Amino acid sequence: MARGFHRDADLLICDEPTAALDARAEHALFERIRGHSDGRIVLLITHRLASVRYADRIYVLDHGEITEQGDHATLMSLDGLYTLQSSAYR
Repeated sequence: MARGFHRDADLLICDEPTAALDARAEHALFERIRGHSDGRIVLLITHRLASVRYADRIYVLDHGEITEQGDHATLMSLDGLYTLQSSAYR
């Protein structure tokens, strides 16, 4: 992640950047990613619902196919695959 922040690239690709982090470190990293995202495209690949909550556009893949897309609120209203993980929090 440090290299991604250091470079002034237009595109930052993050593939499961918080997989090995505890909750505090994960929160701090996503705050930093949000701070560095102005004027850039951030492609975040993750399976964690909390990680994508603030994304402008979310794509849900099921067996390699896009099955749902939209922002967090839209996907929550669909009651589809995206909401499966959130059911544990209800």
